[in-house]
Amino acid sequence: MDCIFCAIAAGEASAHRVFEDGTTVAFLDARPLFPGHVLVVPRQHAQTLTDLPEAEVGPFFARVRLVTGAVERAMAAAGSFVAANNRVSQSVPHFHVHVVPRNPKDGLRGFFWPRHRYASDGEAAQVAARVRAALETDRG
Repeated sequence: MDCIFCAIAAGEASAHRVFEDGTTVAFLDARPLFPGHVLVVPRQHAQTLTDLPEAEVGPFFARVRLVTGAVERAMAAAGSFVAANNRVSQSVPHFHVHVVPRNPKDGLRGFFWPRHRYASDGEAAQVAARVRAALETDRG
């Protein structure tokens, strides 16, 4: 496997690390939205959030929470944008969470893609039912 995030986690590729432990590695994004934009990755390869073993989800997101607070304080940010792509728009196929410091009037407007309302309450109810059915299937 040729994964740059695995290479960074293993110390085989350089990155400006801000945090690491046995679970997680966090480093500056090489092409940040704003200074202080950090990527938090699981040390062990998982392509998507759904590939991350369940036992690792809680510990991983505890580290995301820790890094988010540090980024906000370090960059004197009013808040942050914390997000992850899952396959689509995922430039590196290794699960990662973006922690981006934010301030009012920083130039980012909401999400980076267009948002639309459901055509009707009925359409929203049908979509919600589909997601509930998938969750019931997953729970067995």
